[in-house]
Amino acid sequence: MSAPLSELPTPSLLVDLDRLERNIAAMAAAFAGSGIALRPHVKTSKCWEVARRQLDAGAIGFTCSTPAEVAWLQDHGVGDLLWAHAPVGPRKVEFAVTAARRGGLTVALDSVEAGAPLSEAAVVAGLTVPFLLEVDTGHARLGVDPDRAVATASALAALPGLRLRGVMTHEGHISQEAVRDDLERAGREAGALLVSVAEALRAAGHEAPVVSVGSTPGATSAPFASGVTEARPGTYVYFDANQTRLGSCQLSDCALTVLARVLSVQRDGRAITDAGVKAMSSDTIATAGSVGIACDVDVVPLEGVTFVDGNEEHGFLLDAGPTRLKVGDLVRLVPNHACGTTNMWSHVTVVRGGVAVDDWPIQARH
Repeated sequence: MSAPLSELPTPSLLVDLDRLERNIAAMAAAFAGSGIALRPHVKTSKCWEVARRQLDAGAIGFTCSTPAEVAWLQDHGVGDLLWAHAPVGPRKVEFAVTAARRGGLTVALDSVEAGAPLSEAAVVAGLTVPFLLEVDTGHARLGVDPDRAVATASALAALPGLRLRGVMTHEGHISQEAVRDDLERAGREAGALLVSVAEALRAAGHEAPVVSVGSTPGATSAPFASGVTEARPGTYVYFDANQTRLGSCQLSDCALTVLARVLSVQRDGRAITDAGVKAMSSDTIATAGSVGIACDVDVVPLEGVTFVDGNEEHGFLLDAGPTRLKVGDLVRLVPNHACGTTNMWSHVTVVRGGVAVDDWPIQARH
């Protein structure tokens, strides 16, 4: 495949291969020799060509959100997976047992109520399912409060068919910090808090060899708290507009864009493209004031142009710039959130040097 961008259908999801490979290499280098394992979150790409490059760069395995991601990677022979989503409900319990039987699966639990049905199913299947205790270090999503961690871990570890491997957290709350220094401090504190929970578990007689943190904005801080053993960033492979605002990357690091064309300029200062929320996802960031960053075909921001909103198949650009957009113009849109955007597409077009060179399937989608 070799085609100029002007010949591609619009909208198209594009990944810049040079940027992707630089991002993978940079994250691998950040952990090389540190003693901290890298277990990327696969939900960002859902693409084997990306995952394969991460493994080649030294990733020990992957973090998964969904049963589909687990099964897909097991089918590709990946033998070390963390399913970082509580396996609650009969179908998920059944799947967890099936996937555990294939080997290499660890699940996440934060309560006896979540663990008991899995315990019963594991016993019936004659299996022992490893788990990490998920701990809330401030994000207030899943996760037991740190002061209840020992009691919860003890109760879960007493259930037959389950084996405690350690602790995990997602330090997503650090993204609320407006200043990068404060974000870094919050990341270090989250990592240190998780380590303290692991130490408390060990003091209570539990083995807890795994201390796992996970986020892209926290990748420079939380994993480097003394005692953390693995990091689970995901978005770093592509980065996105949100990560540029958080200071995790520069716009020149963003590998994922949506190629779109201007359809209409009937109203002054407003251009309509053919990439709406079905192309971008509707995952806007409250403080961003936009759906993404509007750029030219070389991913240079369009001066004075803001991607303010979208319908299903239309994107609305406010154009206050010196060069007005015209019908037929190509734009490249950097999404706010790469992971949500990926899940909207069945394939990604690979670009190198401004030319489309390949097409990769996106799999394990909802």
